[in-house]
Amino acid sequence: MIKEFLMSDVKLTDSYCSNAFEKEIAYLKSYDCDRLLSFFRSTKGLTPKAESYPGWEDSEIRGHTMGHYLTALAQAHSNTKDSTIYERLQYLIDELSLCQFENGYLSAFPEEFFDRLENQQPVWVPWYTMHKIIAGLILVCKLTNISKAHDIVSKLGDWVYKRTDKWTLETQARVLSIEYGGMNDCMYELYKLTKKEIHRLAAHKFDEIDLFTQIHDGKDVLNNRHANTTIPKFLGALNRYFVYGENEKFYLDAAKAFWDIVISDHSYITGGNSEWEHFGEPNILDAERTNTNCETCNTYNMLKLSRGLFQLTGDKKYADFYENTFINAILSSQNPETGMTTYFQPMATGYFKVYSSAFEHFWCCTGTGMENFSKLNDSLYFYDNDNIYVNMYLSSEVNWSDKKVKITQNSDIPTEDTAKFTINVENDTEFVLSLRLPKWSKETSIKVNGKKLDFKTINGYAAIKRKWNNNDNVEIRFVIEAAFAELPDNKNAVAFYYGPVVLSAALGKEKLEESLTGVIVKIPSKHVEIKDYITIKDIDTWKRNFKENFVRVSDKLEFKLKGTDEDNHLLFTPHYRQYTERYGIYWTLVEEGSEELQKYILEKKQADLIAAAEIDSVQAGNDQYELSHHIQGHETEAGNREGYHYRLAKPNGWFSYEMKVVNTEDTYLQISYIPAGCQKGFDILVNDTLLVHEAINGAVWNKLVTKTYLIPKEFIGNKNLVIVKFKAAHNEVSASIADLLRTTKKYDKLV
Repeated sequence: MIKEFLMSDVKLTDSYCSNAFEKEIAYLKSYDCDRLLSFFRSTKGLTPKAESYPGWEDSEIRGHTMGHYLTALAQAHSNTKDSTIYERLQYLIDELSLCQFENGYLSAFPEEFFDRLENQQPVWVPWYTMHKIIAGLILVCKLTNISKAHDIVSKLGDWVYKRTDKWTLETQARVLSIEYGGMNDCMYELYKLTKKEIHRLAAHKFDEIDLFTQIHDGKDVLNNRHANTTIPKFLGALNRYFVYGENEKFYLDAAKAFWDIVISDHSYITGGNSEWEHFGEPNILDAERTNTNCETCNTYNMLKLSRGLFQLTGDKKYADFYENTFINAILSSQNPETGMTTYFQPMATGYFKVYSSAFEHFWCCTGTGMENFSKLNDSLYFYDNDNIYVNMYLSSEVNWSDKKVKITQNSDIPTEDTAKFTINVENDTEFVLSLRLPKWSKETSIKVNGKKLDFKTINGYAAIKRKWNNNDNVEIRFVIEAAFAELPDNKNAVAFYYGPVVLSAALGKEKLEESLTGVIVKIPSKHVEIKDYITIKDIDTWKRNFKENFVRVSDKLEFKLKGTDEDNHLLFTPHYRQYTERYGIYWTLVEEGSEELQKYILEKKQADLIAAAEIDSVQAGNDQYELSHHIQGHETEAGNREGYHYRLAKPNGWFSYEMKVVNTEDTYLQISYIPAGCQKGFDILVNDTLLVHEAINGAVWNKLVTKTYLIPKEFIGNKNLVIVKFKAAHNEVSASIADLLRTTKKYDKLV
């Protein structure tokens, strides 16, 4: 297996990455540890030393930031050996030890949250938070000599086993229908640390064999699955293979098949995926471009999966994806001035990046953000036996202590076309320098000590085997050209790139207004008219002559169009450096005076009308969004069905959401449901007054039905909020309320 270098053996000297790392270190040091510990202490019955942080850290998901923070601090210390960071870790571990119960339980919320989950009562993803805590403790064990962390996490793992060992198959299915992070992944990792068989058994409780089998067999069942719920499951599958080896090759093959499906059928040019946190239908990407694409947590986990698969297989495609996504999605996710990071990265043209606050929100992506930027150097170089792999072209240094070799890389790809390496050895040493041949380079040449080398290509790497002398130097030169990528559901929705860098055009700073979704998640609004298409006389001809029609205009990475109506307007630059303005990555190409142009303009107007008409929406069965709408219920369950999240009421049960309305004009309620086990019908109430008895009337049991109802003004009165309730009959379940539940204003239908 290909091995990783310790982070302390790799130093990133690239100026942009160095700034990103420094911003992250400063942010980590600005935390008040006692505020993170507040709910851990109160849960144990100890007096908090400080008030807890707000946002998600004052909600049912509290404690997740602690897990991320432990991971980020451990990584930061591995990189810097900063004694003040170590002191923080030591203090946190000492305090967490005091907060651990005799049975091993440790969290910022009571164990009763897990009871609620098992009894189908609304609660926000307790296993997800537990995964973050365990993963953080494990990394502290691996990267420091704080032995107490091992004792804590081992006991916590024992608690996980004792809890999961009591599950019936029904309880297990119920628990696994709710987001649980990478519990299988972290428990297999814990087994590698403790060698306790019970930890391995507990990990397997979280393996979803049915899902793994479907994906393994090539079935794309990802539509409407929550992406950041799904990706970590396959990290766990991969880790099971790391533990068991070839005896469990099924799990490796399932992880590889999943990776292939996500990359080929669900990912954008940046490497990101998802719309509003969910996968869509295969190869439907243009239609899914909105202001809530590409959750950063998804990207973080896809890179972990890619890294593991590369180490196991040596397949260059995983390294290619890693480079592309690291630059265009991870580096792109941080504000280089403040160090704050994004939740979503819109793929719809005309939006802008919205960043977290330092100590207000504490989103999931704030946590993965601090992990991302404290380990920027962990996947540049790998090694096995006498072979060192160069996977990324960024200025850096690597110390290969086993060989007493130091390699210094100087690179400014793709501003320049050449990366240079200096080899320092104590004694003349033979090894193979394997330089990745990136798919974006049209042609590659290599010089060693100034002389052109006829190199051998092995598995997509230029393999230079020789006895190296001190101060030997290597140059690798790439032929880099601008290119475009099309989306599968619209060949004329295109994005531009140059080498490993995705390009976007800045579209101004007018009305950079934000709105909220979910639990205080900030997203960008578009209250200005943005032209998101490019008019061309003949699209096919323009594409064929792309080299002449997309031109670099300066020594910087700046490009302009030719032969379009935007030649003198749009300037394309590296997207990862775009952080102050609206932007456009994807552009729709249309021909002058064509029917397609007129249809496109009309469809855009219709979409804008619908978006403007929406008052409120909630994703049924999605914990975060349900909690933000103050879900209440009795005898209710949530899960996945026919590719949708759903929530239903059992016989005599009900559930409700608080939703915004407008009391000055007509408000409509739009619902979608799958009849499933509901034969006759169910009631929909607004403020406890019957709005409609929804009769099933022979609707196909597994097909989505969408209905819209006017909410009478007398139901609303002078209020801006109503309670929308779904109630089952006494002798059967309700239909499964699925997808989005919306309140809207009236809007005209243009198409």
